[in-house]
Amino acid sequence: MPVAGRPRPRSRAQRVLSNDCFGYVKKRQSTAVIIHRALIREVLRTSAAVTLVMLCIFMAVRFVGFLRQAADGFIPIDSVLILLSLKLVTYMDVILPLMSYVAILMVLARWNRDNEMTVISACGIGLGSFLKPLAVLFLVMGSLVAMFSMYLSPLAVRAAGNIEQEYRNRSEMSGIVPGVFTETRRGRGVYFVESFDAEADRYRKIFVYGSAFDREGVVVAASGYRYVDPESNDEFLVLQDGTRYEGNPGEPDYRIVEFESYAVRIRDRGRASAVIPVKGMTTQEVYASDNRLLITEWYWRLSKPVSLPVLMIFALALSNVNVRRSRLPSMMLAFLIYFLYTNLVGFMVAAMKKETIEPGWGLWWVHGLFFAVAAYFLYRRHRNKPLVPALRLRSAD
Repeated sequence: MPVAGRPRPRSRAQRVLSNDCFGYVKKRQSTAVIIHRALIREVLRTSAAVTLVMLCIFMAVRFVGFLRQAADGFIPIDSVLILLSLKLVTYMDVILPLMSYVAILMVLARWNRDNEMTVISACGIGLGSFLKPLAVLFLVMGSLVAMFSMYLSPLAVRAAGNIEQEYRNRSEMSGIVPGVFTETRRGRGVYFVESFDAEADRYRKIFVYGSAFDREGVVVAASGYRYVDPESNDEFLVLQDGTRYEGNPGEPDYRIVEFESYAVRIRDRGRASAVIPVKGMTTQEVYASDNRLLITEWYWRLSKPVSLPVLMIFALALSNVNVRRSRLPSMMLAFLIYFLYTNLVGFMVAAMKKETIEPGWGLWWVHGLFFAVAAYFLYRRHRNKPLVPALRLRSAD
């Protein structure tokens, strides 16, 4: 007879069954940990590969554009690679969420195609358990996106603006290479210098062509040097011991003037200071300001890491498809949702700048709406149901 107040001893069958259940639960947990680590590892590898491919395409396209601007004289040719790198950093906060979204879609779609998701489901691991590795991925990728959005991207914008402004303030003579014909930025003149004496700070055997007031002129001088007027801060190229030919081709009224000293203006007025755009202002300045444009910029920077978990949940829900059906509709729906999401966020940012809606809530309801849709899609997939309930019309009696 069992003694009152003490637990009733278990039978041998109960002890064996309890040990088997404990071993099954422990084995299931270890299997889930292995699968979660595999998902994190493959998503990070795929993200790195996809990001590398997209960056190569981006750099090739932008490199051609920068070369065109350098040929037109808008940017220095020796700063093309630096400007390209800064432009790449500027767009990293937009590229990284897209690459993470695509990587999760690719990895889980491959697992579905190889029937690995079927085996995982047979082990008792549902689709909802993948939220844990996605949370780890969000901590890693979200930190990178926030770092680029809040700090590195504005810093790159400021650095690129300073380089371009420095080139605009640079005089015409600073870009002249001895032995090479150099065109002015406005395309109205050409300089040629045979050599440069660094010790005497003088140019030797100078050729200058320019057009002004419907007349063309050519100046040839034996030497020359740069001079800055202390009053007006204008910069001149002072030519010595030369000849000036002025006139138009085909007309007889040519004028030839020999001179001992002749000054050519090469830069007007003082140096212009760089204007920092809103995208280049620091996050501290944007957050502390009461200006509407800066407030909108703050919410726009904050929305980039906020959109990352929403996209991850969408990728988890849309990648789980039936292996017997085509994956094309699901992939098209995934990219359609991404473009709809990002364009709607961009539209609300533009509306806040135009004072159509109040800053703040105009973005948060978009994130909340898409988060609710993503959670609903994931719930339907977790229950092994289609994303949208089928509408069945009853036939009339």
